[in-house]
Formats: sequence, structure tokens, C-alpha cells
Amino acid sequence: MNRTDRLYALVEELRAISPRPRSARWLAHHFEVSTRTVERDITALQGAGVPIWAEPGRAGGYVVDRARTLPPVNLTPGEAVAMAVALHRLGGSPFAPAAGVALRKLVAVMPPAAVAEAHRLAGRVHLVGGGPGTAVPAAVADAVAAGRVLRLRYADRDGADSARDVEPLGYLGNETHWYLVAWCRLRDAVRCFRTDRIRSVHPLAEPVTRELRPGDLDVPADRVRPLSLV
Repeated sequence: MNRTDRLYALVEELRAISPRPRSARWLAHHFEVSTRTVERDITALQGAGVPIWAEPGRAGGYVVDRARTLPPVNLTPGEAVAMAVALHRLGGSPFAPAAGVALRKLVAVMPPAAVAEAHRLAGRVHLVGGGPGTAVPAAVADAVAAGRVLRLRYADRDGADSARDVEPLGYLGNETHWYLVAWCRLRDAVRCFRTDRIRSVHPLAEPVTRELRPGDLDVPADRVRPLSLV
């Protein structure tokens, strides 16, 4: 853990047990650093205005004022979209309205550039029916976010493998599966690749030059909707 992450984590640890104290020795053991490092970190946080003070005595230690501190809300665009997808699973539940309000609050405190990127990424996610199931390989997710061409080895429904260079355009999700929507250069057309049938992924340096157009998805229009952050 780097120092910046440790400083955030120190404040959150003290917030979690406030108004009880945490000793420097306990914090040093927890974060796998020396007590001297913890003391320097606490001094730096105090200098930055974080309301931390030391309580003396055998049961003493460092205490933070929870009423005057807020947990860090620094969502990345990917985290915001991940939350939107997760909240999609709550559709129809008693918690759906509250979940939507919570997401809007989090997005409201994100930096404008991060919000714009989150909306761009969310626009590449399309949902059909209930909450999607199978996971998307990390390399696929990274390529969709970065707009890079992928070289796939893909198995069809009969298990036969084929090699494809594809331009990722977004996702399609239903109750059981995620699909990568991409322009397939082998077929010279838009194709949907079920992510659990992708055998291997190799990102290429070449950028994606296409965009998903209305009508590219072979799904009735009344059954598909874009993911929204609002």
C-alpha cells in the first residue's frame, strides 16, 4: 500500500471505531509499518486539517472526530458504471428507488471529467431484462473502456474455436449472460460474443474506429435499453 492510500485508510480505520481510540502500535501492525511511520502519518493528517487527537493512558491512542470528517468519495468511471449495473439487479425491489438516489448522490460529487467518462462508458452497456449473470474478462472490459481492437479465440455453441479480430463496441446483458458487442472483421458485420465462450483475449494497439448504431443489435427495440446514471 502506498502512502497516499495508507493515509486514507488510516482516517477510515479511525472513523470506523470512533469515538474509541486506536493505538499507534495497533495501527502499525495493521498497516505493516513501524510505529514511527504511523506517528509521521498522523502528524501529516493533522497538518492537513483532519481532526485527529491523541488520548493518553494505557487504553489511549488516536481518535478522529467523525462529525467533522467524511469518507472519501472518489469513484472512478468504471466504479460508477459497476455500481449502476449492480443497482440494475435491484429493479422491482423495494430498494430500487433508494438505490437510484444513492447512485445520483455519488455521481454528483465526482469530478466533471470522471462523470463525462462514466457516462461515455455507461452508454456502451445495454441491458435486456433482469440483471446479467456471467462475468466479463478483465481484458475485454479494459479494451471496451480504452477503445482498442481485440484478437479473440472464441468457441461457438458447438465448441468449435475460431480466431477473430474485433472492434469492441459495447456490451449486451440479460438475466444469465454478458455479450461483447463488436464489429467482427472475419464476418464484416456486428456480432455478439458470449463472454463465457471467449477462450483467450489479446489486446492490440489499434484503436476502434466504429460506433454502435441504432439497429445494429438484433434485439427488438422494446426489449433493450441503455444503462443510465440518472
